[in-house]
Amino acid sequence: MTKDIMLFVLFLAVLLLCAWPLGKYMARVFNYEKTCGERFFAPLENIFYKMAKVDPRTEMPWKEYCLNLIIFNALGMLSLFVLQLTQAFLPLNPQQLPNVETWHLAFNTAASFMTNTNWQAYSGETTLSYLTQMLGLTVQNFLSAATGAAVAIALIRGLGA
Repeated sequence: MTKDIMLFVLFLAVLLLCAWPLGKYMARVFNYEKTCGERFFAPLENIFYKMAKVDPRTEMPWKEYCLNLIIFNALGMLSLFVLQLTQAFLPLNPQQLPNVETWHLAFNTAASFMTNTNWQAYSGETTLSYLTQMLGLTVQNFLSAATGAAVAIALIRGLGA
């Protein structure tokens, strides 16, 4: 019991110590200010901008932003849906797990992970291959949270304008 409390206090202390510098860093990024990682990440970021044909210096109207957000999430959901329905034929499936039983179960899981509710109607370890869990669920976990943060920043910017 004492170890649990000490671990919790340590975790809370580390969390609080990281919150201030991370918050300052995120504020600088969202306000288009120079950051310490820009020297490394800017060239990589520019490659993605060129591939997507995006000019990072121009503002995006809200309708275009909304449409792009919907397309981005739809593609992520479709990718996870297809991944679940084809996992039996893909690598990283050492247990030789079959595809997800029905299309509506795969659709439900894909929609759930796209919306960051992460609801599964089955045991993931006995139904999904390693590839589906890594490339599908984990990526969607990250992307759905990142999408939520992007929408929150866009909303804050819109209310502040």
